[in-house]
Amino acid sequence: MSEDEQTRTARVVVADDQTVVREGIVMLLGLLPGIEVVGAAGDGDEAVKLVAELAPDVVLMDLRMPRCDGVEATRRIRAEYPGTQVVVLTTFADDDSLFAALRAGARGYLTKDAGGDEIARAVTSVLSGDAGLSPGIQRRLLERLSESEPPRAAPDEPPDGLTAREQEVLVLIAEGLSNAEIARRLHVSVATVKTHINNLFAKAGLKDRAQAVRYAYAKGLARPPVR
Repeated sequence: MSEDEQTRTARVVVADDQTVVREGIVMLLGLLPGIEVVGAAGDGDEAVKLVAELAPDVVLMDLRMPRCDGVEATRRIRAEYPGTQVVVLTTFADDDSLFAALRAGARGYLTKDAGGDEIARAVTSVLSGDAGLSPGIQRRLLERLSESEPPRAAPDEPPDGLTAREQEVLVLIAEGLSNAEIARRLHVSVATVKTHINNLFAKAGLKDRAQAVRYAYAKGLARPPVR
C-alpha cells in the first residue's frame, strides 16, 4: 500500500438497527484517526441507499436488522457497488451468520465487543486487500472449513501451475498468518508476499483468503487444525 493510501481518511457508513448502539459506534469511530463516519443507517435498505449516495470505502454492518438484514444488504452492496467493502459488526459470532456474511462478500467480521483499535485495524486491512477477521473468528473459520472439507491426498503435480513458493505462501495463509507474518516467516518483504498472493489467486481463480483456505484443504496442501 502506498504512503497516500496509508494516510488517507477511510470514509465509513455504520449500519445498526439499535439507535443507542449505532450512535455509540459512530461516537467511537469519531475518536479514531484516519476514519470519517459519513453516514449511519438503521437497516439494510437504508445502508444500500447510503452506499449509492455516498460511495463510502467501508460499511460496518450489523447482521440482525429488520426489513433487510445485514447479509442481504452485504450481498447487494458487493454486487452493485464493488468499490465499497463490508466489515460485519455483530453481537453474535455464530457459525451460520459468519459463513452467510462471508459468502455474501464481507471481507471483515468483528464482534461488538471489539475495541476501537481492532475496528480500525479491520478497516485498514480490508482497504489494503486483506481480510479483517479477528483472531477468534479466523480460528472458527478454519475449524469450520476443516470439518466440512477434509484434506485430500497431496497431489503429485503442483495444482494450477503454482510454484513452490506460491504453494508455501498458500499453506501459511491456511494457517491464518497475515501478510506481515508470512513475510517474517519467509524472510521476504510484504510487497513480495502480496505479489505471490496475487499470482496464486489468479492461477487458482481465488477471490479472497477464505477461498484460499478452502482451496488449500481441497488440494491437500494444508491440514486442518487439531482441536
